[in-house]
Amino acid sequence: MENNLTILKRVPTISEYTKLCCAVGWKDYMNFEVAEESLNQSLFGVVIQYQDEVIGMGRVIGDGRIYFYIQDIAVLPEHQNQGIGKLIMETIKDYLKEYAPEKSFIGLFAAQGKESYYNKYGFKKHEGMTGMFGVIQDNDVT
Repeated sequence: MENNLTILKRVPTISEYTKLCCAVGWKDYMNFEVAEESLNQSLFGVVIQYQDEVIGMGRVIGDGRIYFYIQDIAVLPEHQNQGIGKLIMETIKDYLKEYAPEKSFIGLFAAQGKESYYNKYGFKKHEGMTGMFGVIQDNDVT
């Protein structure tokens, strides 16, 4: 399979993004009406293509100077556990090594049960810090 993989350093198209998000169960959590605008604001993106099909993606968002967040790491279920996520993360880490200044904050949210996967890449809980987030629903943060 690896011989048929292509790493594309670009943000996914809206159709690729929608397909991957739905395939991994994120459909109910995404606002696809504004997703294309969000994709256009990305600092960096990576897409993994197998033959002619996009099978994985990841991107980096943030201010490009102090704060960088890894977002939307997704691989089609039938291609998971084959090293695709590793290719995505390694490509993103290469980008960060080149563009993130010293002492930059690199963040991500891991799905429950996936924390150990991201630990391999240097992501961990930090003493004295708690990751938190809210979601806008009915014009309020919940």
